[in-house]
Amino acid sequence: MNFTGFYTLFKKEVLRFWKVGFQTLSAPILTALLYQLIFSHVMRGHTDVLPGVSYTAFLIPGLAMMSMTQNAFANASSSLIQSRITGNLVFILLPPLSSQAFFGAYVAAAVVRGLVVGAGVLAVTAWFGLPMPHNVLWIVMFALLGCGIMAVFGLLAGIVAEKFDQLAAFQNFLIMPLTFLSGVFYSINSLPPFWRAISHANPVFYMIDGFRYGFFGASDVSPWLSLAIVGSSFIVLSIAIHAVLKSGYKLRS
Repeated sequence: MNFTGFYTLFKKEVLRFWKVGFQTLSAPILTALLYQLIFSHVMRGHTDVLPGVSYTAFLIPGLAMMSMTQNAFANASSSLIQSRITGNLVFILLPPLSSQAFFGAYVAAAVVRGLVVGAGVLAVTAWFGLPMPHNVLWIVMFALLGCGIMAVFGLLAGIVAEKFDQLAAFQNFLIMPLTFLSGVFYSINSLPPFWRAISHANPVFYMIDGFRYGFFGASDVSPWLSLAIVGSSFIVLSIAIHAVLKSGYKLRS
């Protein structure tokens, strides 16, 4: 892999969202804080969550992971489709930049944005009562894998979509429902059996549940099961989307 090309493209992608940080970083952090304020006030005492965990504390990791995944997806997808529509993608494709470097730079930059947003959400909501983490390694693993999966999926959306409204359809009709119905605001064990089974088919649920386990040492399903599903999903998606990038589908035509 061309590491110089990888670093240059990675730096360009990071600077792209950093220069408009008020929109790309501050806005999602504020949104998560508003969710925390509203849902902790309305739902506290009305929803059963993990044993020994208050509802206000329960919300924090879910909101952090939701914000991380949504922003990782948005960064990769919006950057790629913007380059395609404006025509400046040619300046990335012309240099001797390998498909591995192209893929790695976009995904790594999206992961960085997701992690920065997640850290900001945890910082502004921690005073609601978030305890000391149970296992930092689990938190880091699920944060990286969760952001990585959505970054890779964002690349796919940026390749497939022809217009910004088609990209918005991915966000509004797929990403948003998957994240909102993944146990961010509730424990799936409080659901009826049918909806609990449906939730187990949602891959975002395992990202959030495993991430939450790192804070509380308790989860709705085994953290090892969550890690296996999230890790294998990242590997399979990465191989598939890298193959699409390497083929030049909708990028070199």
